[in-house]
Parts: sequence; structure tokens; C-alpha cells
Amino acid sequence: MLDILVQEENERESGETGPCMEYLLHHKILETLYTLGKADCPPGMKQQVLAFYTKLLGRIRQPLLPHINVHRPVQKLIRLCGEVLATPTENEEIQFLCIVCAKLKQDPYLVNFFLENKLKAMAFQGSASVITEDMIKDQDSVTTDTGQPVQPEEMLGAAGVEHMEKEDELPQQADDLSFSLDELNVTSAPESSTAGPNQDYNLVNSLLNLTKSPDGRIAVKACEGLMLLVSLPEPAAAKCLTQSTCLCELLTDRLATLYKALPQSLDPLDIETVEAINWGLDSYSHKEDASAFPGKRALISFLSWFDYCDQLIKEAQKTTAVAMAKAVRERFFIDVMEPQLMQTSEIGILTSTALLHRIVRQVTSDVLLQELVYFILGEQREPETLTDINRHPLRHRLIEHCDHISDEISIMTLRMFEHLLQKPNEHILYNLVLRNLEERNYMEYKPLCQEDKDVVENGQIAGAVDLEEDPLFTDLSPDNTLSAQEWLSASPPVSPEHPKNDGKTEVHKIVNSFLCLVPDEAKSSYHVEGTGYDTYLRDAHRQFRDYCVICLRWEWPGSPRSLEKCNLEASFFEGHFLKVLFERMGRILDQPYDVNLQVTSVLSKLSLFPHPHIHEYLLDPYVNLASGCKSLFSVIVRVVGDLMVRIQRIPDFTPKLLLVRKRLLGLEPEGPIIDHMTLLEGVIVLEEFCKELAAIAFVKYHTSATP
Repeated sequence: MLDILVQEENERESGETGPCMEYLLHHKILETLYTLGKADCPPGMKQQVLAFYTKLLGRIRQPLLPHINVHRPVQKLIRLCGEVLATPTENEEIQFLCIVCAKLKQDPYLVNFFLENKLKAMAFQGSASVITEDMIKDQDSVTTDTGQPVQPEEMLGAAGVEHMEKEDELPQQADDLSFSLDELNVTSAPESSTAGPNQDYNLVNSLLNLTKSPDGRIAVKACEGLMLLVSLPEPAAAKCLTQSTCLCELLTDRLATLYKALPQSLDPLDIETVEAINWGLDSYSHKEDASAFPGKRALISFLSWFDYCDQLIKEAQKTTAVAMAKAVRERFFIDVMEPQLMQTSEIGILTSTALLHRIVRQVTSDVLLQELVYFILGEQREPETLTDINRHPLRHRLIEHCDHISDEISIMTLRMFEHLLQKPNEHILYNLVLRNLEERNYMEYKPLCQEDKDVVENGQIAGAVDLEEDPLFTDLSPDNTLSAQEWLSASPPVSPEHPKNDGKTEVHKIVNSFLCLVPDEAKSSYHVEGTGYDTYLRDAHRQFRDYCVICLRWEWPGSPRSLEKCNLEASFFEGHFLKVLFERMGRILDQPYDVNLQVTSVLSKLSLFPHPHIHEYLLDPYVNLASGCKSLFSVIVRVVGDLMVRIQRIPDFTPKLLLVRKRLLGLEPEGPIIDHMTLLEGVIVLEEFCKELAAIAFVKYHTSATP
């Protein structure tokens, strides 16, 4: 029969229906085949019917689905798919469903034929009266491509979805979304009960059932079918998908089940280094894996399903994407992950933070990222005060964990924030830092008198502290600083048409301020080759360019907000995040090397953002700070003051410092333990951090100065 139909189509002009096809359509051959398939009589008939439907839809080029005598039996056959898992016809079922999905992808409007009428269900509940005369009139005017009117029982379309909402409130105990995973010993509910009489998007429901198939290939195919359906642009289909099917529940319940199946304790390194997960390739053999660890199978399953949810939301039509992302936030992030992140057990905190870090790194969908950010940080955008830093408990707890008694937890949480800051979402930086710098009330504002104006015109900044006169820096000779010319030679030349002084603090002064912070006897880098400034300049240039690309669409101002428009009277609080980072930075001489590296890494990432207030607050040493305010520069100055006192008490300080640096670089073998090791390592990190800040300040100035 199929061969005859294909041959007939090939012999005729495009779009012309031959007599055999006419016969098939008018004599309801597909209805007859469906009846035989449903009864599976003779045995094996269901398999044959599914295969025939699949080949017919796949090989006939002319559009068949708009015909009522095609889409009606197709719809009925869809209901038979996924009724029972692991049946002999599963392969044919998924092939059939996928060809229907592919046809809908080609002509998205056809999906309206598959948003099934709720008339029977509503009549069953005594609610048929909700069908108004207007709806009947509307339906009378609708015809199919064949010119046949669509029957009221067949076409409720988008209108039918409207009446779904009331019925969604009915309990659906049958919708048990547990699924079978052999490795996790999770049992499955009787599948025949899943699709209740209230379901009206049976194509989705059949695919949802087949995602639970024990056969991995069938499950992946079903996931691919759902991926096609969620991307359809039809608003009625999108609304029906999220409000009338179990799709959101399936995604979130499976995420929750897989997360709960993970071991209570996982090595953070294992979580971080397990290979990149692609949802369609979740195949893993414990025997073949040389780097196996307990829980790897469960971890791969979880990360693989999270990747699928992420990709599904990324591909989905906008309203569908928003609904799915909100469901993931409410039913998985808040209900399942938050209690784990808020617990007091150190092992539990470490594992759950490492998993959150992995999720932050892995998420690519903008809509899901937005929900993840709101989950971690909350939605607040007004300036923080000391009294309300606990307003979003999870944010407060995670920031507190940056200064946890356990160094491992501190490092892991700091790394999570570092990766979060690199995500393309404006709310992250605004919530953590920018909302507290908007009014520039960290500055002490003195209107310039005439004398000050003259000084500024002569190239100096009014009220700026000259470091050469600062008691902390009396031991510095001019040889220790880098001239502006040397800095310029280390980077591309400044554009000649750009005026030398445009009102900004001259860059070489800022650069030298950072380079001169660490006293001469505490410097060790100039004794070791390959530790100069050029590497920092190259890295800073590359990273700053990347950050500029991310921030371009946020439309940040090019210059700081005018002080006349700022509320300088308001008391300044740098915010909980910077408060903890500054406290950590202030203890750099007494903290482990790994913690210091992570703290300085987060601060340098913050400094790279091309926002004028961040640049002014973190990278301008010449800002007149208001009374009681801290800045990054003032914190480092205090650390250096403490360091200079402590250096005097340590004999042979400089040789010890050089030896520690060489050991850290692998240039010297490990030898006997050196006294004051933590202090010496802290000094090395401090010196490198100041060089890095100098390079960032220079690159940011140079980039903004170049037209």
C-alpha cells in the first residue's frame, strides 16, 4: 500500500492528490488500521500499524496532517504510545512520535490539531455549559486544508486550553513521576495510570512516559521529541505544555530524585573534574573507567539530566522556558538544594556547595541562569544596610561561608562566586556590589575652591595623598617605581590624538601607587626570571576585553555619576560581599596560601568590570574616602603597615622570602620547614596582587583612552 502511494506521488505533479491517496483519505483506511492496531489483532498488528503510519508521514511529501482523516487517527494512535513501558512495540512507538514531532517542527501551526478537545472531559464533569455560543461560532468558521469543517469535538484549539486551568486544581494522584533507573534502584509507578482523562496534549504525555523507558536509546529519543515540541512558537501550544501536562513536574522531580541519590559526601575535586556531561550521551561503564570513584554513576546521571533541563529551557519558546525555569527554581533549587546548603555539617556544606558551583559553571540558558541567580542572591536591588544583610538567608549564609572556619568551604564558596561573577547576567554584580556604590557616598565631597582648581589644572589632584610624603613609604627610592614611559612601552602605544590629561588621575601615578605599596625588603619577584609585569598586562588585557563583551548590553555609563546628583549624606556600607572580602584581605598575612589566592582572584575579577564606580572605588588610590569608609587600597595599606612592623622581628627575612618563592615556583626542592611560612607566603601573594591591580588599572585606562 505504501509503495503504491509513494509511486503515485512520484508520477504526479507536486501537490496533486492521486486517486489512491483520495481513496485512503475518504474511506478512512487509517481509522481502520488504528482499530486493528489498538486491538493488536492479529498479534503483532500494532507494530505493523505504527511502522506504516511512520513511513507514510515520513515518505509522502504532500501535507497529510491537516486532513481530518489523518490527524484524528494519528491522534488516537499517539494515545496508545507509552501506555506500558518495555513493550515489544516501544521502538516503533518512539519512531512514530518522533516523525509527528518533526512534521510539527516543519509546520508549527499544525500543533493546534493536537491540542485535544476537553469537551468530553468537561461534559463528564457536568461542565459542558462553559462552551459559549461564541466559541461554537468560531469553530464553525474553521476549516481544514481539505475544505472540510473541523468538528466541534475535534477542534477546541487554544480556547480549550483556557478551560483547563480550573481542572488543573483537581488532585492527580495518578501522576506519579518516579522513574526507573537500574543503578539507583528507583521504582516506577504503573505507567498506564499516568495519562488521566484530563490530559489534552497527548503527544507530550506519551513522550513523557517514554522518557522513563529502561531502554536508554528510547528515553533519549523521547527527550529529543520533547525538545522539538517545546521550541514550537505557537502560544496556545506553549500554554498547554506548561499548564496541562506534567512536563515541569517530570523535569524537576527527576532532578530532585537524582540529586537525592548522590552520596552525602563527594570529593569536591571529583565533582569539578568529572568530564563535561552531554545529556544525550549518558552512557557510563564502571568497569572501563580508570578514574572511577564512589557515586560517579549517580553524579553523571544528575549532571546529564541537569544539562538536558538547561538545553530544553534554552531551546524552548519564551513562555514555556520561563515556566520551566521557575519550576526548577521552586521545586528543585528551593525545595531540595537550599536545605542542603543551609545545613551545619561541614561535609554536607562542602558537597552541596561544590555541586552548586558545578551547576553555576554548567548552566548556559539565560532564563535558567536568571532563576539560579535569584535563588542564590535574591531579587533585591536597593542599597544594603548592616541591619538587613540577612534579608535573603541563602545569600547571607553563602557570603558568610566565604569566611568559614573550614578553609575548604571558604575556597569552594569563593570559587562559586568567582564563576558566578563571570556569568552574563547584570543582576549578579548589581546585587553583590554596584547597588551599594550608586550614590558614590564612599567619597568625601569638598567643592573646589579657586586654589584647588589651579592645582588640578597643573596636573595634580586636589586633596590627593602624595605617597612620597606618606610615612609608610619614606624608605622608597625613585628607582623602585616604574615611570609612565616604561609602562607605556609595555603596552600598545597611546593614540597621539588623545589628550594627555583628560581629568582622570594620571595612570602612571595609580600604577606606581600599587607597585610601591609593598616595601622593598618584602619584594622577591625581581630576583626570579619570568615574574615581571608583562604577563599580568597580557592577562588583564585579554580578561578586560572579555568582560567588556559581557557588559556591553547592560548600557553602563562611561563616567561616574555627577556628585551633585548623589546623596553623599547617606551612610556608606560597602555591602556584605565586599565587607567579607575586605576582612579576608586584611588577614592575608595570617591565612593559608590557597585561601589568599582565591580571595585575591575574586577581588581582581571584580576590579576588571568596566563600571566607573567599581573602577573608582577599587582601583583609584586618590579617592578622598569619607570618614570610616574602607576601600581596597586602604585595606592593603593597613596590611602593609602591619607587615613593616612584623618584618623587623624576623631575622634573614628577605633570603627566607626568596627561598619560599622559589619553592612555590618549583625552582627549589622542598627542604626543611621555614619559620613564619604563612606570613612569607602571604607577602608573596600580596606583592603579586598589587602587580595585578596595577596592570588592571593600566589596561582599563589605556582601553578607555583609546578611541
